Amino acid sequence: MTEIDPDRLYASLADLGQIGAYRDERSGLMGVNRLALTAADGAGRRHVVERMKALGLSVTVDRIGNVYARREGTRPDLAPVMMGSHIDSVETAGRFDGCLGVLGGLEVIATLNDHRIETLRPVVVAFFTDEEGSRFGTDMLGSAVATGRLPLDAAYALRDKHGKALRDELAAIGFLGDAPERLAPPHAYLECHIEQGPVLASHGTQLGVVSGVQAISWHELSIVGKSAHAGTTPMSLRADPAVAAARIALFLRELAVSGRYGEGMRTTMGSIVPRPGLVNVVPAEVTCTVDLRNPDDAQMRRAEADVLAFYAEVERLEQVTVSWRQTARTETVTFAAAVQARIEAAARARGLSTERIVSGAGHDAQELARITQAAMIFVPGEHDGISHNPRELSTREQCKNGVSVLFDVLVTLANQEPAP
Repeated sequence: MTEIDPDRLYASLADLGQIGAYRDERSGLMGVNRLALTAADGAGRRHVVERMKALGLSVTVDRIGNVYARREGTRPDLAPVMMGSHIDSVETAGRFDGCLGVLGGLEVIATLNDHRIETLRPVVVAFFTDEEGSRFGTDMLGSAVATGRLPLDAAYALRDKHGKALRDELAAIGFLGDAPERLAPPHAYLECHIEQGPVLASHGTQLGVVSGVQAISWHELSIVGKSAHAGTTPMSLRADPAVAAARIALFLRELAVSGRYGEGMRTTMGSIVPRPGLVNVVPAEVTCTVDLRNPDDAQMRRAEADVLAFYAEVERLEQVTVSWRQTARTETVTFAAAVQARIEAAARARGLSTERIVSGAGHDAQELARITQAAMIFVPGEHDGISHNPRELSTREQCKNGVSVLFDVLVTLANQEPAP
């Protein structure tokens, strides 16, 4: 059985983790901030591209900044098998989220090279632009464009909170490519990722076989009231958008814990920005976000309808105006059963325990599932699987297990003959 080099893999994660590194003031731990299309993201991208080229891969950048590195097969005319994920991060990240999928893919390539293993089909390792959605408000942005869910012009028109356009920021870091953005369907897509949750570790399971991804719906709200002096304006005469936002946040909490939308309902108000944001001023406006998630599409649609109705109720109660826009929405995704079975078989052959698990987080694999057979391998995490946090940690052994199975499944798929 061919073995990857776990020390090389773990060192590569540490090296990339130095780019955009910062020290978290509260914990004293080193975190990562490579927000999409910032200078740090550009440096991280160049670092990974250098590694791709050092492995003898041909590198292509498309018009949304997705990067594809190709190793030829003995039949270059056949559709390739693709591995990938992302290297952009939230502003308070660890070093594993997304990066394990990309660097794990490159470790698979390095292992193929080390053992001079040829594959029938080409093999491609990809990283996609702004998977997190933290800067431009749309998650899985690059892979959504690549698979046709999001038009390129719509992506180019997106702006961050400082008014900077996505297209301009791609050009600024040198990753406004010229390759067509629509991706020809690969033969299969594989993604190895940290779980970002506590399930696998709490069950003592070594790997997760991801059955699919739950539905996700994001709103950005602008709640406009009336600015006033905090000391002189009677409570009965206020139109306070902060109170309106608080009502919505509490409604979201009740929505999730009520059980009316299934046990899998998740709700979050992750950003709340009052303006002018002064201690002694009733704000004139609050901008906030709503994140809804549910593994059942019908339950999600019910929850969305009830949230929208509550926005109107809050307008009446607090004498404010609530306007909203949909910044992201994806329905539930089911991964390819045949590839899930291959992952389980490969793990079993290596003596690793597995369980089927639904992903609570969005991933590029859900976009690729629109055009090919896609599947994911989850690696458990320490510290209750915390992610988007400097405490994020998957051990050397956990990463080795995930990428070893990734290697085995990649080889079987990359040597699969075309259907007659």
